Amino acid sequence: MGFSQAFMIVKEKSWNRFSLSAKMNSLIIVLFVPIIIVYTYSNNVTFDVVSKELQESNTKQLTFLSSQIDSRINQMMDFSLVFSKDPNVRKFNGLGIWEDRYDRMQTRFVIQEKMMLQSGLTDVWPSRYAVYSQQNKDVISNYDKPTGYDENYLIQNMSGKWTYSDDGTDSSRKSKAFYWFHSDSIAPQGTLTGSDLVVEASFSSENIQNMLDTYKKGGQGDPFFYHKGETPILNRTADQKLTAELIGYLDKHSPDSSTQHVISLGHKNYLVSSVKSSYLEWYLVDVVPLDRILGPISVSRNLFYVSMLLLFVVGISASILLYQNVQRPIKKLIKGLRRVQRGDYSVRLHSEEHNEFSFLFYRFNDMSHQIQDLIENVFNEKIRAREATLKQLQAQINPHFLYNCLGYIINMAQMKDEEAVVSMAYNLSAYYRYTTRMERDTATLNDEVKLLVNYLDIQKLRNGRIEYHIDIPQEMLSYSIPRLLLQPIVENSVIHGVGKSYSSGEIRISGEISGGCCRVYIDDDGPGLSPEQQEALNRKMREPLQEEMGCGLWNTNQRLIHQFGNHSALHFTESPLGGFRTEIVWEIPAQEGHSLPTNLRGDTAYANDHC
Repeated sequence: MGFSQAFMIVKEKSWNRFSLSAKMNSLIIVLFVPIIIVYTYSNNVTFDVVSKELQESNTKQLTFLSSQIDSRINQMMDFSLVFSKDPNVRKFNGLGIWEDRYDRMQTRFVIQEKMMLQSGLTDVWPSRYAVYSQQNKDVISNYDKPTGYDENYLIQNMSGKWTYSDDGTDSSRKSKAFYWFHSDSIAPQGTLTGSDLVVEASFSSENIQNMLDTYKKGGQGDPFFYHKGETPILNRTADQKLTAELIGYLDKHSPDSSTQHVISLGHKNYLVSSVKSSYLEWYLVDVVPLDRILGPISVSRNLFYVSMLLLFVVGISASILLYQNVQRPIKKLIKGLRRVQRGDYSVRLHSEEHNEFSFLFYRFNDMSHQIQDLIENVFNEKIRAREATLKQLQAQINPHFLYNCLGYIINMAQMKDEEAVVSMAYNLSAYYRYTTRMERDTATLNDEVKLLVNYLDIQKLRNGRIEYHIDIPQEMLSYSIPRLLLQPIVENSVIHGVGKSYSSGEIRISGEISGGCCRVYIDDDGPGLSPEQQEALNRKMREPLQEEMGCGLWNTNQRLIHQFGNHSALHFTESPLGGFRTEIVWEIPAQEGHSLPTNLRGDTAYANDHC
């Protein structure tokens, strides 16, 4: 298995881990959201069911209490009707002409005894009765009446309905009671004919209080008896403040015969139920604090939400810790492997933690260092092999080039053109002397320019169309560059630029210093290359050498990078002359010398024989 295949396997496995944090967060959300939705729905259903059951239960209990009160009132009314037909009672309302005092006393005693027996049937609901004889202007009662027979009192209260009032002498709340008057007259109920027998049935507000106290012991509410405009009858342990607020609410919102409302008092919710009494036209009202009953459900719900929130925070925290301690190191490792895949073997990974990943990083750095050393050794061996090949080629005389130059000398000699013969021989001698010297791998830019002058003068003698211009700044000429760096590129311009067109012949060599780099431009006015071909050629300079590629330009580019660093390279663009431009860029080394002539042209300088 090759390195690329192994890297792809590691990449595929690591990619699955790369999104582990996002997957975990998504999984946490997917797990939590349905649970919260289901629990919220279940809690709402439970809350609604409990609320509904509470309302129904409260209504039933309140209705039952109201029916008990109405039942006792009905018993009192039935007793009053039956009691008014009692012979002794009717006898009490007679003239009693033939009766002596003893009979009268006996009659009164019997009537009082019957009323006392009826009143003492239950301790919870003591009742009071009184018999009025309009004819005798007398009254008999089973309780201590503060006043005797009062005609006006009867007339005021003969309404046929239960009334809530005092006994006519005191308006304090303690003496107030519910009263009902029944007459045995055949006249319409509520009217007196002057000889009627009137039975009074009454009970104190304490009877209602007794019922309310009994009701309160078996429930959660705070009941009271209410009638608008009257002082309400409260149970003996009633919350005075809450009741006062509720009375204010009921005075503004009169209840119906049987209603239920949820109202908010003092930032708390209360269930207010009311049932109207059939006889008294008062309302039996019960107020139940919903927060006290439904509070445990709300507390349980809030506790669940807090627990879910804590679990969510713990899950997210675990995901973050997993990301920091696992995913980030894996991501860093993947990034390092990608850089290694791109050929950057100088990458090193560092970890502040001392865990398994620090060991992996250490092994990765060791592996990367070994690979870098191996690659550099192999690369240097290849460079040396190519340099050896280059030196071998330099040592060999190009027969074709040499034959053409010698043929030119022979022709010029036959034509008696001594100047051309001398010029060709001098330039040819200087050119081959420089190219065959192998003592040093580098030379000054000035020596390389002299070699170009020799070479271009030779080509100019052979091809009269060639014109060249060399314009290099003086401060650049003293810089050292690899030997024979420029000549192969200029030769390409001569062969592939000028040589392929009969209308072209200009070659321009210029230089500049900018941005800490030296730049040399070699331009020709030949046919050049298309933008696609230029881009392909530039791309090949950045790729490893392949078998189908020529090694001349690539080797020149590698020699630049090897000597001056990664910011040095060859770059190919369109020339301002219309042809092809080769741009040579290298970083300026420290402490370079600056002292040589500039602005060289053809026939003005020659290669240094002593370089």
